[in-house]
Amino acid sequence: MPNTKIFDDLSAKLSELLKNSPAKDIEKNVRAMLAQGFTKLDLITREEFDIQAQVLGRAREQLTALEARVAELEAQRNTTAK
Repeated sequence: MPNTKIFDDLSAKLSELLKNSPAKDIEKNVRAMLAQGFTKLDLITREEFDIQAQVLGRAREQLTALEARVAELEAQRNTTAK
């Protein structure tokens, strides 16, 4: 069985090396540029999307109920008009 302490030490050293390297600065800069670009795209969050999907679902349910009610009233009107 391999010695996990060696792998843990190596992983810790690599993490520290990357944390102090220019790669971390590059990552921060790329993230900032992406965030700025996404802001310009006028995107919404997943939470906002889910809320609007729920609102749309309720509106569809109400529309279906209203369509059924209109059909019922039209049927009653046609029955009494004859």
